[in-house]
Amino acid sequence: METKLVAEKADQTVYEGEGGAYYAWTPSKSPLLSESKLGAGKLLLHPLGFAFPHFFDSSKIAYVLQGSCTVGIVASNSSDETVVVIKKGDVIPLPRGQISWWFNGGDTDLTIIFLGETAKAQVAGEMGYFFLAGAQGMLRGFQSDIVAKLFDLNNKEAEDLINSQPGSLIVKLRNGIEFPKPTEDFKEKVYAAIDTPRADVVVKGGGIINSLTEKEFPVLVGMGLSARFVRLKGKAMLAPSYVVDGTGRAIYVAKGSGRIRVVGKGGKPSFDDDVEEGELIVLPQFLATAVIADEGGMELFSVINSSKPTFEQLAGNVSVWKALSSVVLQSVLNISPELEQLFKEKNTKSLMIIPPRN
Repeated sequence: METKLVAEKADQTVYEGEGGAYYAWTPSKSPLLSESKLGAGKLLLHPLGFAFPHFFDSSKIAYVLQGSCTVGIVASNSSDETVVVIKKGDVIPLPRGQISWWFNGGDTDLTIIFLGETAKAQVAGEMGYFFLAGAQGMLRGFQSDIVAKLFDLNNKEAEDLINSQPGSLIVKLRNGIEFPKPTEDFKEKVYAAIDTPRADVVVKGGGIINSLTEKEFPVLVGMGLSARFVRLKGKAMLAPSYVVDGTGRAIYVAKGSGRIRVVGKGGKPSFDDDVEEGELIVLPQFLATAVIADEGGMELFSVINSSKPTFEQLAGNVSVWKALSSVVLQSVLNISPELEQLFKEKNTKSLMIIPPRN
């Protein structure tokens, strides 16, 4: 029996405090997360909010929904800290095991969505976090006796080191604190804008499609992930397509609302419903998906379990309908040569995004 497709908002509050909050989607509400080995979470940082240094058991891609943020990154087995400032529309790949911290030095809230794989996570479908310090930090877990021996401290120094920070996960820092300036020279690309007018596909009056793959970020090869951003103008349609290599994907409604229709085996809709901002839908392998935006338009951010996915279009000049010979089309659709010819003509141009008809 196939698992029912659902569109859900985050169902678990992991942490809420003065500095911000973290929310997660769980397999109990979205079972396809564990089946597809995907995970999702959302970080909210208020002004002066600081998310403690941590690592995670899942590779993921972060997308900034609103605000700006200073991010510190320490790669595995590295003694160098890379600092970047990211803003709305930016994405940043985060490999499993990498250390990172997050600080909102702006005047408005910061919101980031994390989508990633959980194939090697402790719990399939959930992204686990491991903090270095604070009330839930690893230093506190090892306790003062080991910490004293490890760093050659006396007992009081060790106790102060592990117990002076009462906060957990996220705290609000005092005004006037200065964080490191952005690193000037990167050894490799750290982040990029995915919400940009210079997109892979731009359709006047319809919208844009932009992708982030191993071509732009070689680190994605080891992560086995890629990202896709779609903006649809009011009443525009994202034409049906599916991922050829049979990988799953998680789609987050970043802005607006619309309708998503998903078709799988048997030619019947697996999902056909309205979706709104803040909802997440997980698509298993090979399911074809079409999206129609409401009057106010719609933005979608998705992560795919492949670093170089290929989307098969089901309409337009790169679709199978354009490739198939006339006799095959007439036979499989049981249509006249005249209708077959008209259908072919309708598939002679790109139909990835369909603008609204006047």
